Amino acid sequence: MTDIKKGLAGVVVDYTAISKVNPDTNSLLYRGYPVQELAATQPFEAVAYLLWNGELPTDEQLAELVAYERSHRTLDPEIIAAIDLLPLEAHPMDVVRTAVSVLGASDPAAYDNSRESDLEKSRLLFAKIPAMVAYDQRRRRGQGIVEPRDDLDYSHNFLWMTFGEEPDSVVARAFNVSMILYAEHSFNASTFTARVIASTTADLYSAVVGAIGALKGPLHGGANEAVMHIFDEIGTASNVGPWLDEALASKRKIMGFGHRVYKHGDSRVPTMKAALDTLVEHYDAQELAELYDTLEADFVSRKGIYPNLDYPSGPAYHLMGFDTLTFTPLFVAARVTGWTAHIMEQAASNALIRPLSEYNGVDERHIEGYVPDFAATVDRPAEAAG
Repeated sequence: MTDIKKGLAGVVVDYTAISKVNPDTNSLLYRGYPVQELAATQPFEAVAYLLWNGELPTDEQLAELVAYERSHRTLDPEIIAAIDLLPLEAHPMDVVRTAVSVLGASDPAAYDNSRESDLEKSRLLFAKIPAMVAYDQRRRRGQGIVEPRDDLDYSHNFLWMTFGEEPDSVVARAFNVSMILYAEHSFNASTFTARVIASTTADLYSAVVGAIGALKGPLHGGANEAVMHIFDEIGTASNVGPWLDEALASKRKIMGFGHRVYKHGDSRVPTMKAALDTLVEHYDAQELAELYDTLEADFVSRKGIYPNLDYPSGPAYHLMGFDTLTFTPLFVAARVTGWTAHIMEQAASNALIRPLSEYNGVDERHIEGYVPDFAATVDRPAEAAG
């Protein structure tokens, strides 16, 4: 009998030079660099360059990317119009997915799959998606668009476009850390989706749109939203025990805990938790911190399952002022760098991704009374043949 690997668990389908988890140090590596070191020392712009090009940029290369990103932040009128046509009740991930489609449909180079063209598209998405996310949150609040500022770096400008005020450096620093930690994670569901689409030689925008669809699911990118919904349900640290009793008794999945790759704790969590701690102090949010710590301790003691990156990032985005529904689009803004790096890597050594399946349906059967009449089938007009 065929050995079925549900969810492709344990199946190695290709090589990648972009990232890996080092089991010896439990570190996530981007092009060989531990992500915690990148988060501690680099702007997100430099990490994007690293993922796309394989090396950290020189000062001149970083300056060129920064100048490009700052000069391409403004949303084109057709993208704003497309966003405005969507109902306010639509999930923000649907809005971002649609806006990326419009951007792709407007790009005359969309079907040029050369490395040079795809890198240009990658840089363009890197620059445009923050404005899409920021504008969508503002319109839901009945607020107008805030134009980008070319004197602010990526993280400061993202927060400026969202909230209309220049952020404190503590907040921008924590946001930068979150973007770096979310940027890449090997063949996860959305990245693999992007590579499958790219393997058909579809354009880069199509692959990114598919990846956004995969990321929307709560078992993948939507988990950071689910963490805050759980916090809202529990309310205070004193309610953790009874809430967890009921949740476990009903076999409810507790979002923000566990990971397919990490069995002894997500290596990104300590870095994001440290960033969250700076926000807790900045906003004097001790009640939130107590709820966070109590739920983590109780769940780990009962189940032995540790937090993943979504557990600290959800509360961090909440403290920054983002609406809960905006959390996963923030993930998109970060992960588009990893997705596009993988799309270009797939294109460089492409093979159509087309796995097999094991059929387990009913045996062959036939329509009662059916007698093949091959001659009649051949002779009848094409329109009659359907």
